[in-house]
Amino acid sequence: MRKTQSKETPVLALGAMSGTSLDGVDAAVVETDGHRILGFGGSDYRPYTEAERAVLRAALGLWPEDDVEAASQVVMEAHAALLSRFPEVDVIGFHGQTLAHQPRGRGTHQLGDGQALADRLGRRVVWDFRSADMELGGEGAPLAPFFHHACARHIGADAPLAFLNMGGVGNLTWVDPRIPRPEAEGALLAFDTGPANAPLNDLMQTRRGQAFDRDGALAAEGEVVEGALELFLDDPYFSRMPPKSLDRNSFGDMVGLVGELGDADAAATLTGMAAASVLRGMDHCPSPPARMLVTGGGRMNPVLMEMLRATLDCPVEPVEAVGLDGDMLEAQAFAYLAVRVMRGLPTSCASTTGVRMAVGGGTVSRPRGAATV
Repeated sequence: MRKTQSKETPVLALGAMSGTSLDGVDAAVVETDGHRILGFGGSDYRPYTEAERAVLRAALGLWPEDDVEAASQVVMEAHAALLSRFPEVDVIGFHGQTLAHQPRGRGTHQLGDGQALADRLGRRVVWDFRSADMELGGEGAPLAPFFHHACARHIGADAPLAFLNMGGVGNLTWVDPRIPRPEAEGALLAFDTGPANAPLNDLMQTRRGQAFDRDGALAAEGEVVEGALELFLDDPYFSRMPPKSLDRNSFGDMVGLVGELGDADAAATLTGMAAASVLRGMDHCPSPPARMLVTGGGRMNPVLMEMLRATLDCPVEPVEAVGLDGDMLEAQAFAYLAVRVMRGLPTSCASTTGVRMAVGGGTVSRPRGAATV
């Protein structure tokens, strides 16, 4: 039986993230009281097999009433296998696998059953992080900004900076770490910048049978085709004021825009589109950031990073430059958010998702039949 903990007691939280790039599941431990980051623990990764990735790709865009049983089994088995390697944690933050996200339409669908996971692992599981936000008029995304605020304060930043996550979709968080509470006015602005790795990954899978453009090697052989880039940037999404968010397939015609290009030029152009969408997003920042810290798989693509450095007016660095782990930052975010949910603290606010009031999303599931957990 566990001892009862006060709301100030630090806990070990385990977060899990399976992103829209469909590469696999990340898991990472954070020690936190829900406000401060007190330390980072172990982490691990469980890649999806090619067969599992194909099942998940086939389920993208589906809703709970659709046949998602095969995809659900992939998600649950992969998460259970990975998270069982961390027996000493107090709580698990389980994001699930996003299949569809329509904030101005049908809502959002993260595949995965947090109660079933709690029963299987014998740990409290916090999940369904987005629904409460969307019920109050929010976009339901991005959700990492409150953690980014904690990270900025953890590294001792003393001026506004930006976190840029280049996963399947790109999202940017502008942070003023001088403001102590993330929900306070002026502390945060966050939004999805546009498609990032997802269209390029789809192109690589279709044309080369590869999961992604490793080290930007194919893009480095090609050139950005300006006509296709201009058509992409004409989309009204880029002029919309944030907060705003995207589904993985919101720009489903991107591969079509490069359909007649050779492989190298197509890869270079899709990479250029990802970088250009970030540049357009910078117009919305309250003030220029002192630096941009890049996380997600895109930071490993030297072509994309060079494009960002060439167009942005601030230093662009991977988050490792300040001692953070760019592979695990999103998993760590859901560990941190899980503790905030347990302690009744907000996880999103008007400046991050457009929600009408600061809200703490998430459902807490306890293992059935357990005593005190």
